[in-house]
Amino acid sequence: MQHIPILRAGRTYRSLNTVTVPHIKTGEPLVDVSQANRGLIAKDLIDIPLHQQTLKQFSVKGLVSICKDAARHFTSSDLPLDDTIQSPEVYIKQLSGTTGMPEALCRQNMEKIRGVLENIDVVLDGLTRGLDLKILDDGWGKQNGRILSYVCETNSLGAILPSNSPGVHSLWIPAFALKVPLVLKPGREEPWTPYRIAQAFIAAGAPMEAFSFYPTDYSGANEILVRTGRSMLFGGGSTVAPWVNDPRVEIHGPGRSKIIIHQDTISNIGDYLDLIVESVSKNGGRSCINASGVWVTAQGRDTAEAITERLSQIQPKPLDHPEAGIAAWANPKAAHGISSLIDRQIKQPGAVELTKGDRVVELDGCTFLRPTVIWCEDSEHPLANTEFPFPFVSISEVPVSQLVESIGETLVATVITDNTRLIQELLETPLIDRLNIGPIPTNQISWDSPHEGNLFEHLYRQRAFQQDKLLK
Repeated sequence: MQHIPILRAGRTYRSLNTVTVPHIKTGEPLVDVSQANRGLIAKDLIDIPLHQQTLKQFSVKGLVSICKDAARHFTSSDLPLDDTIQSPEVYIKQLSGTTGMPEALCRQNMEKIRGVLENIDVVLDGLTRGLDLKILDDGWGKQNGRILSYVCETNSLGAILPSNSPGVHSLWIPAFALKVPLVLKPGREEPWTPYRIAQAFIAAGAPMEAFSFYPTDYSGANEILVRTGRSMLFGGGSTVAPWVNDPRVEIHGPGRSKIIIHQDTISNIGDYLDLIVESVSKNGGRSCINASGVWVTAQGRDTAEAITERLSQIQPKPLDHPEAGIAAWANPKAAHGISSLIDRQIKQPGAVELTKGDRVVELDGCTFLRPTVIWCEDSEHPLANTEFPFPFVSISEVPVSQLVESIGETLVATVITDNTRLIQELLETPLIDRLNIGPIPTNQISWDSPHEGNLFEHLYRQRAFQQDKLLK
């Protein structure tokens, strides 16, 4: 059986304590993953400042070049996986086998990661707002007639990672080019991608000390969050709640992303169905940037029925089907649990389910949740502003005067309107992290404009700097 080791500053380590992850279809053991206890993590992280010094010996330009070469290795090379070799195709099958992500979507996510690696210079330009990156090499420099200085506020970036989608790993990649070592805790069902990215970097000439990989439990994850100067945490509301007010931790929690359509365009709803369907269902609906709500100011029920008709065309398919677009659930009990939760909440007044067919579908040895549509007559119904990790969308109708205050916290909002006053109100609200004006899918990401936080500002701080001319 395949084994995935711990990486202790890039060096493989096999633990006596392992977790076995089964194949989602057969239930047979697919991989044993070595587990790091919190004591081992604490011991290793004592030396993390030394690993950062190794990384600082490289220029940002040199690290950018390594990233671009790593893009090729990640998608095309046979890379080490413990004492075996993992080809790109084997990676896709193993990834699909434990996460339930269709192979076609695994390939799409693989290309997304390749794109970030290959275009890392564009990514950094966006994160730093055009900063001359040589300033990070020297500690200070002149740009546009100004003297600028930046200081790194951490010796490492910890990342507590999810299992929902491989594409999220593109979010921590820029830390390497910014000279910050990585301490990665993978999701239980998705150890494959962060391990492969690390091996792609090492194959491209990156110092192995820049990558630590610790599959671990809750206490080990907390150890990483406590001991790394900066970190990012992915998870549901209860997971991220204890860390929300800790500035050292960048939170990636529920997105509750939305599409907002004003009545001046609602008569042309058919023109926007492709946009809505893509926003809701792309990547199997597993991402925080998938739309989970459509908010309109008129014709809400008609809009909901039109969306239902389109989403009902997306059917579960075997994971190796080239057109598969819905992910299976690694834990069938979780799928049934979410379905039961929706059933209980739909019994409360103010919401009507429009989904066609049974929500839970058993197919080819896997459990799926069919795309689900809820028409919320009451915009304060519990299902009006919630999300689940599958194609789920609620449609709510509110007067335009109440729209901004009704939508709640929103990671990505796409607004379709010609109403300048509404646009201005949305621009002014702090509830929206990323605002798309016009028919832009919520899942469409620009490399030079992060949708959640800014990793450069999380890792670096601009400081006041003066230098006596005699010391130049």
